[in-house]
Amino acid sequence: MAFQAGGQRSVPRPVPRTPEAQAYLQDYTALLEAVPFPSFVVDHRWDVVLANSAFRTLFREVGAHPTAMPDGNFLRFVLFHPDAATVLGEHESSWCLPMLAHFAAAVERHGHDHGLQAIRRDIAQDPIMEAAYRQGLPHWIRAVGEEAAEQDGAVRPLHHPDPRWGTTDCRIVVETPRSLEQSGYTRLTLVLREARRTPSRVRRSRRSASHLRVVPTAE
Repeated sequence: MAFQAGGQRSVPRPVPRTPEAQAYLQDYTALLEAVPFPSFVVDHRWDVVLANSAFRTLFREVGAHPTAMPDGNFLRFVLFHPDAATVLGEHESSWCLPMLAHFAAAVERHGHDHGLQAIRRDIAQDPIMEAAYRQGLPHWIRAVGEEAAEQDGAVRPLHHPDPRWGTTDCRIVVETPRSLEQSGYTRLTLVLREARRTPSRVRRSRRSASHLRVVPTAE
């Protein structure tokens, strides 16, 4: 499926204006940069507020896209970027469906948010993505259980551009201090494991599998 996102990129949530909060974010950026694994901070729309160098390295070979860059909105990247599957292994089952589940939960909590509504419109514009959201997602959750959509602790495959990592797994660790949480932010770190399975040089052959292909509908 060659889906092209038609909506406008979500406007990132503004940083808190108090000097104390701004100073905290500046120091937290330095802390994030010291982490050797890809680590990033998002708001409730999955707009990326902060990201470290390891995060940018992971996605360094991703092509330009007007609305779905990984350091812009991570949800849009997973769902809409044609290069997503070249980095995110088992793209459909391990990344797309869990992210759709989180998106559905965010819509329930923030139903009138303009950024979330724009993503919802983009989903609706593609018949396969819409079927995945409306029929395939409930079927998937019934089949694998709601815990499969959880981010914290999930182990998911990656194709890292650095051959030292290659095709590997990462454990997602959600670790959000109170000061970030009060601003509506969440921090995620992708803890990389040693390379496994297929070498990363095979990664480029997977560009044709960028998006959802077949999602079973509910019976």
